[in-house]
Amino acid sequence: MMTSDTARDAAAGSLKRRASTSSLSSRGCRRHELHGRPKGSMSTVSYVDEPGQQDDVSRLTVQLENTYQLGPTKPFPVVVVNHILKDVLSNYLREERYDPEVCRQMAKTVSEVIKGRVKDLLIPRYKLMVVVHIGQLTSQSILIGSRCLWDPKSDTFSSYVFRNSSLFALANVYAVYFE
Repeated sequence: MMTSDTARDAAAGSLKRRASTSSLSSRGCRRHELHGRPKGSMSTVSYVDEPGQQDDVSRLTVQLENTYQLGPTKPFPVVVVNHILKDVLSNYLREERYDPEVCRQMAKTVSEVIKGRVKDLLIPRYKLMVVVHIGQLTSQSILIGSRCLWDPKSDTFSSYVFRNSSLFALANVYAVYFE
């Protein structure tokens, strides 16, 4: 019985804080004149009693209208991103020797640099994922695979492999169109 009283009080409190009334002329409503308004006019009154209790976060969120754009206006620039991958990997790893600790941190650094440079292209509505692998180059083979679910019409990737005398690096940039 206590919870129903609490629920009733909460409902009454929310009705007390926000209200909106409207008067329309229709068959079921009385026609009357108020302050010189003609009969059949419409008036709406909205108010908030306690503005301090309103959620401030709701005022800060921006809601955008749907664009109904189902595909990109221009294709993802794979060739430009390939040049970025080649430039970044060559500049950062040209003189590096393979050391597991250094290469672990270098993979993170190179990944962030690539992501920043690709974001600087200001390609609208694409989500970017950058994956960088760095390993020791010693007469063994390695297979690196990736699988994704995507739309082949709008989603794409760019990849570049770098080698020097002691290490190899593979950088992939996946661009997934965000509808």
